[in-house]
Amino acid sequence: MAQLAITFLFLGLTLLWWAGRQRKATGLPGGEVIYADTRQWGPVEEPLYDARLDLSGRPDYLVKHGDMVIPVEVKTSRVAEAPYDSHIFQLAAYCYLVGKSYGMRPSYGILKYPNRTYRIDNTPELEARLIELVVEMRAKGHLRKINRSHESARRCDQCGYRSTCDQRIQ
Repeated sequence: MAQLAITFLFLGLTLLWWAGRQRKATGLPGGEVIYADTRQWGPVEEPLYDARLDLSGRPDYLVKHGDMVIPVEVKTSRVAEAPYDSHIFQLAAYCYLVGKSYGMRPSYGILKYPNRTYRIDNTPELEARLIELVVEMRAKGHLRKINRSHESARRCDQCGYRSTCDQRIQ
């Protein structure tokens, strides 16, 4: 009986260790995954939306860590020395949308590249720069006249906006 208990204890510890390695490999912080924009975890979630900025987006993951909801964006390309500005602003948009959707502004978000992971502080200055950028882009008409790259039918088929996109591949 004692040997069976030791075996189950060892198996349980091994599974906990393996789960921790898997979580670390994804770049997700500790906590409960409450949103995933990947079919591997289930149906694709609805995008987050803020009517004031008319801004929407789908972070790869949202992780509830204590009282905070943390957006995580996973990139497939490697990064040289620092995260790209466009990726930082994408994550800033997700932080903004999380704040509006969940009523609690996250203090940071995570950018996960294959070779590095960055914790990006969600400062009031970053949020102000994001809002300025969105307002400027709207004033110039960039956000209404975007032509998406549709060179990959597979990517188009998996796009969360396929049902409403007027540029989808048939």
